[in-house]
Amino acid sequence: MRGHGRRHGGFGGRRMRNLMRPTLLFLMHLGPAHGYDLVERLRSFGITDIDPSLIYRTLRTMETDGLAQSEWSQKKTQGPPRRVYTLTEEGNNGLQYYLDDLKNTRSRIDQLLDAYEQHMQSGIGNFHKTKGDE
Repeated sequence: MRGHGRRHGGFGGRRMRNLMRPTLLFLMHLGPAHGYDLVERLRSFGITDIDPSLIYRTLRTMETDGLAQSEWSQKKTQGPPRRVYTLTEEGNNGLQYYLDDLKNTRSRIDQLLDAYEQHMQSGIGNFHKTKGDE
């Protein structure tokens, strides 16, 4: 069956990409951060299988959309200069929108899971094991 989970068409990766934007906004809400730091910190939210170039493109798009701003770090480092990303007021508003949407989605998911559990407990319908089937 296609399109149902990582083993069945990559749904897991798409779900993680959908969570990347609000998670990046949240991480910038915590304070300014270098792009590399944001990529690393996304891992603690389970966003691990995404090419870092996609994350950097998302950050640039977020800048274009006015959700974030960046500037080159003035700190001297051994490596090349790095961009520091900061949340804007519009980004904070976007974060609040995403969080409200995620809460609504969680409520709908809970509703579906509860209905499924009740259905499975009833033992009525296809794909239910009865005591005689075990």
